[in-house]
Amino acid sequence: MSSTQTVLITGCSDGGIGSALALIFPQRGFHVFATARDVSKMSKLNCLSNVTLLTLDVVKSDHMKVVVETVSQQTGGTLNCFISNAGRNHFIPDLDENLDQVKELFDINLWGPIALTQAFAPLLIKAGGTYAASKKSIEIVADTLRLELAPFGVSVLKVVTGGVKSLGQTYIEDFALSAQSLYKEIENAIASRAQGNVGMPRMDTMEYALAVADEITKRTSG
Repeated sequence: MSSTQTVLITGCSDGGIGSALALIFPQRGFHVFATARDVSKMSKLNCLSNVTLLTLDVVKSDHMKVVVETVSQQTGGTLNCFISNAGRNHFIPDLDENLDQVKELFDINLWGPIALTQAFAPLLIKAGGTYAASKKSIEIVADTLRLELAPFGVSVLKVVTGGVKSLGQTYIEDFALSAQSLYKEIENAIASRAQGNVGMPRMDTMEYALAVADEITKRTSG
């Protein structure tokens, strides 16, 4: 596999952006390491010969260690592209926020991806690879990483994603505010927004994945 371009993508459960990207990259000649917390939820990818499915919860260091070791062994210690896609949607007024849930959200959407970036940096540097990231906090981190990794031949692409068709909103079906919430009167409107009803058409998932893959394979930075 060492002569084949490689990409690791986090958050590849069926119906999401990661899964779509994992379907596109083999068509560009890449071997894909697709990860999710539950491998059984990557059913669209499990029959593809050029896709390796790996279990990865981005907040678990033991998962990270196994994934890094597996990728390193199979690629000779290199990785051409790391796409930090895994994350969790969360919608709640700040005044109603549960701080423990916020801390968990930052673990998933910020600290986990930073830990993964540190873990895969040696493989990316060896390959002169590309790091692609999403989520608002990681956007800021990506701007810094662009400067820090440029001397080592690694480009950083920040993908600011708008409305894309995804199953990312489906686990918010039971949205509810507390009875004491100042926003209880507009609970239905907030729930609708949390479930992805933003009053605008959403981009097709595969169309989005194609556009992102084009920019990554062109080594777009910025």
